[in-house]
Amino acid sequence: MNTTLQVPVRPTSWFAWPTVSPRWLGALAVLLFAMTIPMTRLANGSVDLPQLPPLFVAVARGAIAGLLAMAYLWAVRAPRPVKGQWPLVACVVVGAVLIFPLCMGWAVRVVPSAHAAVIVGLLPLCTAALASWWLGQKPGWGFWLAGAMGTALVLGFALGVARSHGSGHWVTADAWLIVSMLGASLAYVAGAALSRQMPAPQAISWALVAALPITLPATAWAWPTQAVSWQAWAALAYVALISTWLGFFAWYAALARDPMRVSQLQLMQPFTSIALSVLVLREVVDASTWLVAGAVLLVVIWGQRAARREMN
Repeated sequence: MNTTLQVPVRPTSWFAWPTVSPRWLGALAVLLFAMTIPMTRLANGSVDLPQLPPLFVAVARGAIAGLLAMAYLWAVRAPRPVKGQWPLVACVVVGAVLIFPLCMGWAVRVVPSAHAAVIVGLLPLCTAALASWWLGQKPGWGFWLAGAMGTALVLGFALGVARSHGSGHWVTADAWLIVSMLGASLAYVAGAALSRQMPAPQAISWALVAALPITLPATAWAWPTQAVSWQAWAALAYVALISTWLGFFAWYAALARDPMRVSQLQLMQPFTSIALSVLVLREVVDASTWLVAGAVLLVVIWGQRAARREMN
């Protein structure tokens, strides 16, 4: 199952965009999120040509988005989360504001963003597995078989590429990518649960504001001392404003109106990330990367359909 299908999102009236097709809004959100991996690599640079430190990018994107989210919550006079909602807010902070950006930043300094997009392509299945445990649901053998096959595909791809490069750094980077995916899954499931109790834009905004006591001091402490290109600063601005905050507004506005069709658009995100890596970063993507991405897509579709069929 895809957890986004069960989130009764209540978008704010000024962001409902009633005249825009929800599928167009969903496609826009997928495109915005697909830029996250290429923009993170552009902001961090590579091992041979470093730009902004991964720690700085991870905390600065949260700090910038958190300050903007604070202004937004004040403008809409959003009520504070009640006592029982703070654990969910904390899970979103840990997963989306800390673990995902930090581990992703470390990883893409070593591996190309197209490679990272393949590894993270299992995110929908990972999220569904966590949700099944968290929400007490029990998908049948078809879902778990799909998950095992997808995991085997990704691990085989990662180990094969690492062996061809003859470097243990790739194995370490892929491990960080897997941890980042787990962090994103935690944030997705916790955010879904929280969005059942408040408008989704407020859910992500409260998490960003709650993280400010961590992200603001850490940003000041990790401020880069070396010269950094303007492209890296522009990439940081993108992941802060769009990937960490505003992208969720379009995504949830679309899900609120047509969740069944819109949620399926996320399956194309790895392919979009790979294509953007070629266009933005001029990465060379070989045929095996496209083939594995396609195989992962088929496995994810199978797993989601199996879960929906077995849960009905």
